[in-house]
Amino acid sequence: MSATRSPKVSERVAPKAADPQPQSQKKKRDDDDGPDFPTLFRAWIESHRASLLDSLRRLGKHPIGSFFTCMVMAVALSLPMGLSLLLGNVERLGGSWQRAAQISLYLQLDASPEQGESLREQIKGMPGVADAEYVGRDQALDEFQQQSGLGEALKELPENPLPGVVLVTPNEVDKPALEALRQKLSELPKVQQAQLDLVWVERLAAILKLGDRFVFGLTVLLVSALLLVIGNTIRLHIENRRTEIEVIKLVGGTDSYVRRPFLYMGALYGFGAGILSWGVLAFGLNWLNDAVVGLAGLYGSDFALAGVPVADGLSLLLGAVLLGYIGAWIAVARHLRELAPK
Repeated sequence: MSATRSPKVSERVAPKAADPQPQSQKKKRDDDDGPDFPTLFRAWIESHRASLLDSLRRLGKHPIGSFFTCMVMAVALSLPMGLSLLLGNVERLGGSWQRAAQISLYLQLDASPEQGESLREQIKGMPGVADAEYVGRDQALDEFQQQSGLGEALKELPENPLPGVVLVTPNEVDKPALEALRQKLSELPKVQQAQLDLVWVERLAAILKLGDRFVFGLTVLLVSALLLVIGNTIRLHIENRRTEIEVIKLVGGTDSYVRRPFLYMGALYGFGAGILSWGVLAFGLNWLNDAVVGLAGLYGSDFALAGVPVADGLSLLLGAVLLGYIGAWIAVARHLRELAPK
């Protein structure tokens, strides 16, 4: 009887080949990583572009209302900026501070014109001195006769009572330094008296300082008013789109997505107000300049008002845009909490 062998376990159970990993599963894992950065950036740019165009379209639907809102903001911006420019022109009208703080050196009566000129050259080379001018006795008498109207009475005097004068212009206006310079000049030979008059300079500086504080206070008040105006305007736009915003929030729209068009709207209001304010200031200063030139001509001066510098105009425009943006942000942040889905 032939013997039969039972197969081994290893022969009965054939090894299973390893199942290949499906390609669809690998692709699914790659898709779970999300879109790449260029795609996200393009989507972000497209979202901002759509919000900007939507804000422009909504402002264009009401051109008269948008214009008057920008005009109100422009007037509020023009007041402090215009006063600041006028204060700068007043400071320029007062002349340079160095010439305003001249030191007058009255020479002795026996000082000759040659000694006066020599003294002028010596003083001009001293540190802290920008310029020096010698006025002789005869020239001083002629100027006094013309300015005082006492020409006939002065002719009756036996001799010229006025001394020669050296007018010293300092490099900078610093009261302690000027006093030290005056003391040093008074010790020079042939100098009888050294006089420093800073009273009117200090008065003008005090007036300008008061004007600066007034402009600062007015700016704070008007900026607060601007924020209220832009906030109230954006609030009206939010109320007109309340239903739309509630639907966007219900379907998962983020606060930044809802906020974005209103921020652009506030910035556009500010941009328009800045342009109008720049134009109002340029026109107003040009209109006022004709009267100022005529008045200055009566006093023998060629003074004229300076216009709006480009740097100041750009600063005004940037500040208006920022104010519009901040006002819109405050208004939207407040109303987004009220429009949150229940």
